[in-house]
Amino acid sequence: MKKRRTSGKKRKSVWKLVLCFLLFECIFTGMTAPFLIFYGPFENIKRTVVGAAMTTLSHQYIAKLFLSDEDIKKILAGNTVGNVDNAKILNFENKHDSSIEREDISDDKKKFKGYILIIHDPTRVKVGYSSKLGVVGELTSRIARRNNAVAAINGGGFKDSSSGDSKWTGTGGKPTGILMSNGKILSNDLEDPDKKSGVMAITSKGQLLVGNHSLNDMKKRGVTEAISFKPALVVNGKGTITGDGGWGIAPRTAIGQRADGSIIFLVIDGRQTKSIGASLRDLQNIMIKYGAVNATNLDGGSSSTMYYEGEVINNPCDTLGERSVPSAIYVKP
Repeated sequence: MKKRRTSGKKRKSVWKLVLCFLLFECIFTGMTAPFLIFYGPFENIKRTVVGAAMTTLSHQYIAKLFLSDEDIKKILAGNTVGNVDNAKILNFENKHDSSIEREDISDDKKKFKGYILIIHDPTRVKVGYSSKLGVVGELTSRIARRNNAVAAINGGGFKDSSSGDSKWTGTGGKPTGILMSNGKILSNDLEDPDKKSGVMAITSKGQLLVGNHSLNDMKKRGVTEAISFKPALVVNGKGTITGDGGWGIAPRTAIGQRADGSIIFLVIDGRQTKSIGASLRDLQNIMIKYGAVNATNLDGGSSSTMYYEGEVINNPCDTLGERSVPSAIYVKP
């Protein structure tokens, strides 16, 4: 009996040692991992983490805690966006082809998967918005269904606070920059109508504008749909991104236009084991591959959503599914 008790005590002692070792390993890894990322030899990982952190408002501390502002600038210096002020408006013959092409894409090397829709009649593409704009956002799918849309992707950026108070709600109700739908300006926090900012805009003829434009400039060009976001990815058939773009790897949404006028919707899944996400350069390369003459990045991350034929066809990375947003770009029936 004494031997059995001794044996049982030894087993408990071994398990305690194993658990203590595992706990130590977790703590040690957690403490040393940031130093390996920011001071180790893994330059690509460091650029990706710094880029991803600095393109958010709430997570910049991740980079600033370990690096000086000068070091951060040096890391991001090789990842830039070229001139986006000279994008030309395309002239094309619209045949009013009502067909939409869908293609699922993947890149085994970069470990991302995505979804493409090609809308052949660009005049069907419109900007939708939350029914409670300025207070709370709406799911992209709900905005789409309310407009009887055939397809939709999430649109522009937003602040996570309701208008009229300072409370943080996290509901995506307040858009940033310009929001225009069917020729009506619904939101605009740019005080100077001649001040240029990064936009996605569509004229009454279905011509896509990308890059930096002012409100007055858009009005002169006959823009009826517009949201604010950047950067432009392709301008006049040429990519604008140097390096990986400096925004890290994440879920992405983008829109482009081919020479024949067809509009391209693109969404890349991210922050998942089967699809970690894409860089801005990845988006650029995909758009060029599919013939985009002009293309621009849209809001990504948890917002990235693609709706088609009555359902969400991508896998939004938020644990709750789709995220509420103030605006979406949809295809009318």
